[in-house]
Amino acid sequence: MTKSIKRVLIYRLGSLGDTLIALPALHLVARAYPGAERRMLTNFPVNVKAPPAAAILENSGLVQGYFRYGVGTRSPRDLLSLWWQLVRWRPEVLVYIGPNRGVESARRDAKFFRLCGIRRQIGVPLTEDMQQNRVEEDGVTLEPEGSRLARNLAELGDARLDDAASWDLGLTAAEKARAAALLEAVGSRPLIAVGVGTKVQSKDWGRENWRALLARLAALYPGYALVLNGAREESEASEFAADGWREVTQEQADRGPVINLCGQLTPRESAAAFAHARVFVGHDSGPMHLAAAVQTPCVAIFAARNIPRVWFPYGQQHRVIYHEVDCRGCGLETCIVEKKKCILSITVDEVVEQVRAVLG
Repeated sequence: MTKSIKRVLIYRLGSLGDTLIALPALHLVARAYPGAERRMLTNFPVNVKAPPAAAILENSGLVQGYFRYGVGTRSPRDLLSLWWQLVRWRPEVLVYIGPNRGVESARRDAKFFRLCGIRRQIGVPLTEDMQQNRVEEDGVTLEPEGSRLARNLAELGDARLDDAASWDLGLTAAEKARAAALLEAVGSRPLIAVGVGTKVQSKDWGRENWRALLARLAALYPGYALVLNGAREESEASEFAADGWREVTQEQADRGPVINLCGQLTPRESAAAFAHARVFVGHDSGPMHLAAAVQTPCVAIFAARNIPRVWFPYGQQHRVIYHEVDCRGCGLETCIVEKKKCILSITVDEVVEQVRAVLG
């Protein structure tokens, strides 16, 4: 029956990290409807540091086109325009890979899509169980978000979350060559990749911590090269952190180079660069999920704004540092009252220990 479907609409909101954790779900849709044109309904970016979904999925073969709208819009004109675009395209199936926005919101979405003429709807979270990440067997951590999305699409088959192919971005030869060209100075040295940036204040570990960490890593791993990556706006903070590395390596005979790629690569080219690294060290962020997608082990520094595991990088090769505090799960983007006690209580020694667990 799925072979006869010609047009599939995929509903997915978010930017870099949100798109990346949905990769297994998107691969599942592609396997279920291999002959269909698959277009995504997504949002316009809400932050200058937040790349659109197309920047991650272009050339992947998972999506062939996009419809976009402003999240939360109540403009009758905008909604009518979106309705008309979808009616004209005539999608036969809706695959809903949406975030947790409540059952009532999901019902409104389902009604809107029916008004667009889409009768077959898969994955619309019309129950609390579909909305929520299930509590794991330990009774403390929650189901990863990628697992929740896959569970809601179970009627399409197994999303194969533990298969590296389910996280494949389909990087092109040109994207790999671009990354390799900018990493040419690394030569045959092993590489440590770092992302110090985050668009959320409550997730920021702090410039001085990053600088101290890179000084420690430079001393522990002489001969290694360092690459920093992120948005253009994060270049200065990356340089500040890298000075800790430089202060140590200037005394080393085999001094590994420091390469600051902030703002120079597309998200997909960044993934190609991370694939060269032995480890990625960074915040809970889009770059962390990019590194995880190309199977590079991550040492991830997490604030406790979310309950453990929901947004952790998927896979057994990663090391996550998360301090449980009494205010965990607050969901705050800006933390003033508690002064970011969850993430700022993480020490440089703890991060060094986890890097050593990966690199030896």
